[in-house]
Amino acid sequence: MTSRTVPTGWPGIPRKYVPVLVTAGLFVAMFVAGGIRYQGFATGQIVLNVFIDNAFLLVVAVGMTFVILAGGIDLSVGSVVALSTMITASLLNDGWNAYAVILLVLVIGGVLGLGMGAIIHYFEIQPFIVTLAGMFLARGLCYTIGTDSIPITNPTFTTFAQSAVPLGPDLWITPSVLIGAVVVLVAAYVLHYTRLGRTVYATGGSEQSALLMGLPVARTKIAVYTISGFCSALGGVLLSFYMLSGYGLHAVGMELDAIAAVVIGGTLLTGGTGYLFGTVLGVLVLGLIQTIISFEGTLSSWWTRIFIGVLLFVFIVLQRLIGTRRTGWPRLRSRRVPVPAAGADD
Repeated sequence: MTSRTVPTGWPGIPRKYVPVLVTAGLFVAMFVAGGIRYQGFATGQIVLNVFIDNAFLLVVAVGMTFVILAGGIDLSVGSVVALSTMITASLLNDGWNAYAVILLVLVIGGVLGLGMGAIIHYFEIQPFIVTLAGMFLARGLCYTIGTDSIPITNPTFTTFAQSAVPLGPDLWITPSVLIGAVVVLVAAYVLHYTRLGRTVYATGGSEQSALLMGLPVARTKIAVYTISGFCSALGGVLLSFYMLSGYGLHAVGMELDAIAAVVIGGTLLTGGTGYLFGTVLGVLVLGLIQTIISFEGTLSSWWTRIFIGVLLFVFIVLQRLIGTRRTGWPRLRSRRVPVPAAGADD
C-alpha cells in the first residue's frame, strides 16, 4: 500500500469546502448580531423576506455560477434582465397573452446567450469583451422600446405579484421564491449529476486538459452562456413581477451583484471549483446586508456597496490562501489516504 496527500483545511475539512463554510458562518453571525441589535429582526420571516426581495438575483446568480465555473464571465446579465422587463411590459400593454410573452422572453434570453457563447468560442475572443458588447447591445435595445418606465397592469401578472404562499403562522413567501428554488435544484442536479455539469467543472479547471480528455468543450462553453442568458431572462420576468413595470434602467449593476454573490459563495473566479449552495448563501449575505442597513435607518444605501466591496476583498484573499500550494499556509495540514499499490487485489 502507498499513500497520497489530500489537502485539508481545518481538521477533517477539505479545503474546497472552507469558503462555503465561511460564508455560512458569516450569514449566521450577521443574523445573530442583527437579532441582538434590532428588535424584531431575529425572525424566520426576515430570512424569507431576503429570499422574496432577491429571488430574481438568485436566478441570475445561478446562471452566472455556470459561466464562472467554466472559467468565463458574463457582464450582460443586468442588461438582459432590463431588456426582458421592457419586452414583457410593452408586449403585455399591446394585448399579448402573458404566458406567450414569458415564453418569448425566455427564448430571446437564451438566444442572446447562445450567440455570445458561440462568438467567444469560435472566434476565440475574451468573454469580458464579448459580454461587454452584449451588455451595451441589450441596454441599447431597451431604449429603442421606450425611454420611460412602462407599467404592467396585466391581470395575470398582477395576480401573481400579489399572491403569497403561506408556510406557517406569520410566515409566507411569494411564488417567485418557489421558482427560484426550482431553478436552484435543477441547476444543482445538472452540475453534480450530469455529463454537462462534470464537463463544466473540467473545462473551468483546465480547458486544455478537458480537450485532451475528449470532452465537448465547445458545446459546454456555448451551453453555459445559453444557460446564463436564459436565467437572466427568467430573472427579468421575476423582476417584472416584483416591480410590475419595465424600465431601461432596471437592474443597473446587477451583473456585479451576481458576480459578488458567486464569489462570496466560494466559487473561484478562475473556474473549476464552487457550489450552487454557496451561491445561494452569497445572495443571502448580500440581502441580509441590505436588511441590516434598512433596520439601522441612519446609514445611506451606499453602505451596502461598501460592505460588499470589503467582503469581496476578504473572500478573494481567502480563495488565494486556500488555492496556494505553499506548505506553510496558516493552520493547514494534510492527511494521508491509503492508495492500493499497483497490481494489488481489489
